[in-house]
Amino acid sequence: MKTKFFSIILTCFVISSVFSQSSINSYKYIIVPERFDFLKEKDQYQINSLTQFLFNKYGFEAVIQGSDYPEDLIGNRCLALNSDVTKESGVFKTKLKIELRDCNDKIVFTSKIGESREKEFKVAYNLAIRDAFRSIEALNYKYEPNENITSLNTTSKSQANAEVSEEIKQLKKEIQNLKKEKEVVNEVTKPKVGTPKVAKPKAKTVVQSKVSETPVIQGVSNVLYAQAIGNGFQLVDSSPKVIYRIKHTNLKDVFLVEGNSAVIYKKGNDWVIEYYSGNTLEQETLNIKF
Repeated sequence: MKTKFFSIILTCFVISSVFSQSSINSYKYIIVPERFDFLKEKDQYQINSLTQFLFNKYGFEAVIQGSDYPEDLIGNRCLALNSDVTKESGVFKTKLKIELRDCNDKIVFTSKIGESREKEFKVAYNLAIRDAFRSIEALNYKYEPNENITSLNTTSKSQANAEVSEEIKQLKKEIQNLKKEKEVVNEVTKPKVGTPKVAKPKAKTVVQSKVSETPVIQGVSNVLYAQAIGNGFQLVDSSPKVIYRIKHTNLKDVFLVEGNSAVIYKKGNDWVIEYYSGNTLEQETLNIKF
């Protein structure tokens, strides 16, 4: 009886292990955050760098969050698993656990708890991480493209193309409206023969009402921090206050500004926002930290 029960448990474990490995193999990349929640600073004790190194060591392609992503990952974020390392409570031991989540924030894999009895944080974290990575090593990871995931690339590109086309149409429409408004204002303010100069205040009133309807984009001189959202990023200042929401396009380092007729793109080492003020194309440099 005991032997039969043990056999059932062993069979379930093997099936679970194979299923986990199969699902892990469907993902091409691992995204490692710049800082784990149990640490106070980015890459403190080089734990985040070590995590990236160990993922690469065991066959994965790991990238640090906010770095330059490969083209296929930019087009399809679901190709990657988001990694996290959490600290478990322990009196005499340092205990760390690795979690992998998909693009829908669903947990795909959880490692065994890595432990260390060392008292110095740098040594203890290092040893506990390496101990937890034994579970990752045991997966024998090898990337195997999954149509259910890779097909999202085509879908996301189509959606991005549709969004870009719609934004371009909207930009053209707004530019045409601005030209018409300017023509109306010029026509009203143009002096006519026999028309008394008293009519000038009306022209001034028309200009003010038209200008107030045109969206105004103000440059930002302080640092803006990029926070990932569903289809792009939101740029916040140190308050934190959301200054812009920007959307991905099919072009690298080019974003559409939500709610404004503007684009943000990388020019050399600088980020530039470009928009129309009347019929004049304006450019301003932004200090963005991704």
